Amino acid sequence: MFIKLILLFTLVPIIELYVLIEAGTQIGVWPTIGLIFLTGVAGAYLARSQGFQLINRIQNDLNAGRVPAGEMLDGAMILAGGLLLLTPGFCTDLFGFTLLTPATRLLFKGWLKKWLEKKVARGEIHINRF
Repeated sequence: MFIKLILLFTLVPIIELYVLIEAGTQIGVWPTIGLIFLTGVAGAYLARSQGFQLINRIQNDLNAGRVPAGEMLDGAMILAGGLLLLTPGFCTDLFGFTLLTPATRLLFKGWLKKWLEKKVARGEIHINRF
C-alpha cells in the first residue's frame, strides 16, 4: 500500500505538470490559467448541485425507512470528484468530472460496490451493527 501511495503522490503531479506545460506551450499561459480557473468554478457548481440532489435522496430514503447505502457511495464519489476538481490540472479535472457526472458515476459505483463486497468477504473490512 505504501508503494502505491508513493506512486500516486509522485506520478500524478508529474503527469499534471507535463500536461499543464504542454497546454501552456500549445495555447498560451493565460488561456491555460483561464481553463484551470473555469474547470474549478464549473466543478464547484456541479459538486454543489449534485450534493444538494444527493441530500434530498438521502432524506427521502430515511423518511421511507430505508438505509441510504447507495447514496452514501454516491456521496463519497461526489466528494472525491469535488476534491479532484479543486486540484489544478487537466487530468485530475477529467477524472473529477467523471465522478460528478451521474452516468459515469454509476459505472464507478458498480465497481466500487463489488470491490467493497470482496473486501468484506475476505474480512479486510469489518461492519459493526448496533
